[in-house]
Amino acid sequence: MSGEIKRTGRELVHKGAIIDVYTDHMEFPNGHHADWDFIHHDGAAAVVPVLPDGRILMVRQFRNALDRETLEIPAGKLDAADEPGLACARRELNEETGYKSDELEWLITLRTTVAFCNEKIEIYVAKNLIPSKQNLDEDEFVDVKAYTLEELKRMIYDGTIQDSKTVAALLAYEVKYLHA
Repeated sequence: MSGEIKRTGRELVHKGAIIDVYTDHMEFPNGHHADWDFIHHDGAAAVVPVLPDGRILMVRQFRNALDRETLEIPAGKLDAADEPGLACARRELNEETGYKSDELEWLITLRTTVAFCNEKIEIYVAKNLIPSKQNLDEDEFVDVKAYTLEELKRMIYDGTIQDSKTVAALLAYEVKYLHA
């Protein structure tokens, strides 16, 4: 690619609770101009919680964008853009599953939709889980259940699990921890 693509301006279109939507004014090396959508997200963290018997805790919750329940690994947005992913993952593990862990290890970092959004999700693996108390937000209704990795992989390949962070995290967990 010859030349430089430049952003010549950015306008806030919508300020939301989780995302901000912008129109970016772009200039291309050939002199043409275009407007591109840009969605800002402060980031999130997620966790693969592994029980001593190897089963993985999953959360089932309603997702408005899909108008249905989904099965996912526990996750949530950062409380502030500069919050460490590890702190967020630790908090979300406890809030959503009712378990704590002092043994969290970074697994992977995802950029969910690079064409128009800067969302970054840091994903960790939690072992040596300690039972605690679920502490959901007032608008969260989450069911927790443990599954074997084989059950979860079947659900990925039959289309039951479609959440990208969950698919990536579970398959990365298998490669890093079970086939190392």
